[in-house]
Parts: sequence; C-alpha cells; structure tokens
Amino acid sequence: DTLDPLLDATLLPFEVTAVLQLLEQRITQRVPAAYLTHEAWLGDFKFYVDERVIVPRSFIAELLREQLDPWVGNPEQVRSALDLCTGSGCLAILLAHAFPYAQVDALDISPDALEVAKRNVVDYGLEDRVALLQSDLFQAVAGRTYDVIISNPPYVNQPAMQTLPPEYQREPALALASGADGLDHVRVIVHQAAQHLNPGGIVIVELGHNRAAAEAAFPHLAFTWPETSGGDQFVFVLTREQLLVGLK
Repeated sequence: DTLDPLLDATLLPFEVTAVLQLLEQRITQRVPAAYLTHEAWLGDFKFYVDERVIVPRSFIAELLREQLDPWVGNPEQVRSALDLCTGSGCLAILLAHAFPYAQVDALDISPDALEVAKRNVVDYGLEDRVALLQSDLFQAVAGRTYDVIISNPPYVNQPAMQTLPPEYQREPALALASGADGLDHVRVIVHQAAQHLNPGGIVIVELGHNRAAAEAAFPHLAFTWPETSGGDQFVFVLTREQLLVGLK
C-alpha cells in the first residue's frame, strides 16, 4: 500500500550509483543488508542496527503483537517486564508498546550492544520507561521481580557455529554461541527465572532448533510451545508456578 505513489519515480544518477555500491557489498562481501542500510524491521517497527548487534529477528515479536495472549489476561496489569540479552533493544521496545503501563529493564552483557539499544530507545522516546543495564543475564537485577520476562539469548551450538554462512559470521559471536549444545544461556534462565517472577508471572524464551534438547534437559518442566510463523519449535513459555514445580 506504500508502493503505488512511487511507481513513476525515477532514480537520479547518484542514487543509482549508491544502490549499486550497496548491492556490490551485499553480493561480493556477503554483508547483511541491515548492516549496509543500518535499518531492520520487526513488523511495523524500524530499528537502527550495525555490526555491534545481531540483526533483529525473533518469533517473540510475533507473540508481543498479540500482547502475549492468552498467557497475559489483561495487558494493563503488566507493570514490570524484563528483556534479557536485549541486543539492539528491539524486543524491549516492543514490550513497552505491548504493555503501556510497564517499566521495562533491558539487559545485555555487551556495552557496544547497549549503545545501539540506547539509540533505538531514544528514537522511540522511551527513555523514561526502558532502563538499559549491562549484565551477565540476571546479575544486575538481583532481588528484582517482574510480571513478564522475555529472552532471545544466544543459542547456537558449537557444531553450528563452525558452519555458519558468511552473513552470520559478521554478527557478534557473543550474541550467537551458547556452548556445546546451544543451551548454556537457556539453562541459567530456566534455573533462575522463578526467583525473578511475580506470582502468576511468565518467562518466554526463544531457543532456535533446540526444542528436543531443552525437553531432554528439563524433562519435568511443562513447556508450552506457542505456534509462530515458523512452527511450534522455537519459543517456549513457562509460568513461575510451573518452574517451581518442575525444578524441585
């Protein structure tokens, strides 16, 4: 619906040159397009990105469009939320839009990533609602609890890290690699999430192609695997109560 007004447009010679230069880099150097344009989209939301962060992509964004229904009954009652491994800050920003009364903490271990996240938070005018903190997972929020925790952490296993295509190799390895089986970060999140959730709170984690590995690692947890555009393999949901029972 935005294309029609541009169908009769003509590129000027310097614009043609600029486009061809971008295409040349994309093809010959295998640079991700988002790094070339410094722009990435999740749904209707545009974010600044560069080589300090991975290119935004997350099935959790799809769930946030529905305000995490049915796990959150009344979005207005969500007053505190946490985004672990925030990277560019994209999911923290989507959290703030999905839950307009929530204060959001956005954590990342990388100071460089947090600089990118700060730019995006400022672009959306959310400085008063999204707090950016450098932290190794929950380290910087000891004693804090939340109604909703989301995380798109590193989850690439060691064999996959060694065979990544060039585009992925240009992304920060710190944001991708998670040990031999891809679950190093997920294990910490699962074991510590309950102490950071309010009663009735939920944690939502994206873990790539590691569903079978996660279910084997935590056989007593009642995972829910919501359907996304990619299927029901990539994101799990757990309540505080399920964590307390399943990790006894």
